Amino acid sequence: MANYGLDTGKIQNNALETFMSDILQNIPENDPLRNPEKKKLIDQILEANRERPGATMVVLNEMQKEIGFVSEAMQAYTAKELKVPLSSVHGVVSFYSFFTTTPRGRHVIKFCMGTACYVGGTPQLIEKARQLLGIDVGQTTKDGAITLEVCRCVGACSQAPVMVMDEEVVGRVRPNKLPQSIRALQD
Repeated sequence: MANYGLDTGKIQNNALETFMSDILQNIPENDPLRNPEKKKLIDQILEANRERPGATMVVLNEMQKEIGFVSEAMQAYTAKELKVPLSSVHGVVSFYSFFTTTPRGRHVIKFCMGTACYVGGTPQLIEKARQLLGIDVGQTTKDGAITLEVCRCVGACSQAPVMVMDEEVVGRVRPNKLPQSIRALQD
């Protein structure tokens, strides 16, 4: 296949640079990079970790921990500041399930989708939660109180079905008991 003298690698890099530049020039108003306090925190995280081995992962972990999520603009900013390809940063964020690109609610309910939990009734629990909260998995209630997520096996198979509420594992959950668990988070 002829490339007619074109350096396709250079063209791809230029396209990615343009894409990253566009993201950084059009940062949404509600993005943490627009908030002076959060931007300062992001810059401190970058500065403290830029020379560490595996800096990308370390920085993204710290941002997730301190800010609560890693937005598209934060990913582009991280790539620019660490001088790594945006695809590398996005690859880390999209590969590891503990990263999120949008803000989570004050409370997070994760439904275990491991085999024992799935067979034990997780789909029914998810449906009940959707009915009660009016949101789908991956969404947050309008008041920012609760986010619904799914996760892989949490290692509590003998208690299936299991959900994790704010890092607390709750086992043997039944759809008729779910409303009181959710109310406890809302109070």
